[in-house]
Parts: sequence; structure tokens; C-alpha cells
Amino acid sequence: MADYDDPATEEQWCSERRAEVVDYLEAEGVTHGRVGDWPAWHTAPYVSVWAIEGKERPCWVGWWVICGDLPTDYVSAADIKHPREAVRTFGTQWREQARLMSSGERPADIYMGGPEDRPARALLLEARATLLLTFADDDSIWKDV
Repeated sequence: MADYDDPATEEQWCSERRAEVVDYLEAEGVTHGRVGDWPAWHTAPYVSVWAIEGKERPCWVGWWVICGDLPTDYVSAADIKHPREAVRTFGTQWREQARLMSSGERPADIYMGGPEDRPARALLLEARATLLLTFADDDSIWKDV
């Protein structure tokens, strides 16, 4: 079992998540600038949130990407100025997507398996959404961010 309190283990985990983020953005065709060397916020080995520079506004955050033991996803930073807000946004969006999947609908603009997989995936997505919203509501984990 990895010791994520060990700085070397934490650094390796973050480095691997950064590589995932870069690959994900490329696969999604997201036009962007630099990806930070370190997440804007993280709790290894569960979740990391990355500030991604906007291509049209260098040195400004254009996107937030979430990555870890959950789906990798991104949102525009146009109205989201802090990683805590990004975590809340992902949680809120994922909760709605899980609701749609549970009712048999396919949420727009996402792909998470076929119709037969939606009930099980909805449960997993709801669990991750709940975790993110719990993180977003916990003042104690945002003191140093």
C-alpha cells in the first residue's frame, strides 16, 4: 500500500495525474496553453484539480480539469475562479448526469458506456459527485488553497 503522506509518493502520483490530464486534453481536442506542474488542489490518491492556461489569454486559467480515482473531466474557467468552485461544479454536474442516467436517459456530450451500463455507472457517478460536494463544503481542506 502506497504511503501518500510520503512526499516522493505524492509527487509521483501528481506527476502521473498531470500526464493523464495532458493526454486527456489532447484526446478531447481542447485548445489550451500550459498545464501546471502541480495541481491547484488535490487529495492523493483520490482527486486532483488542475488549472489549465487558456490559449487566448496566456497566464490566465482557461480550464479546470479533474483527474484521479474518478472520471477525468474539464470545465471552462470563465465563471469559475477557484479550484473549490471547480470541485463544486463537477459535483453538481455529475449529480445531474447520474440522475439522467438513472432514469435511462443519455446525458448530452458525455460517453460512459452503453445503455445497459448506465444504471451501474449512474451509481458510481453519484457516489463521486457526493464525495466532491462533501469536499467542496468542507472548509478545513481549503484553508491553504
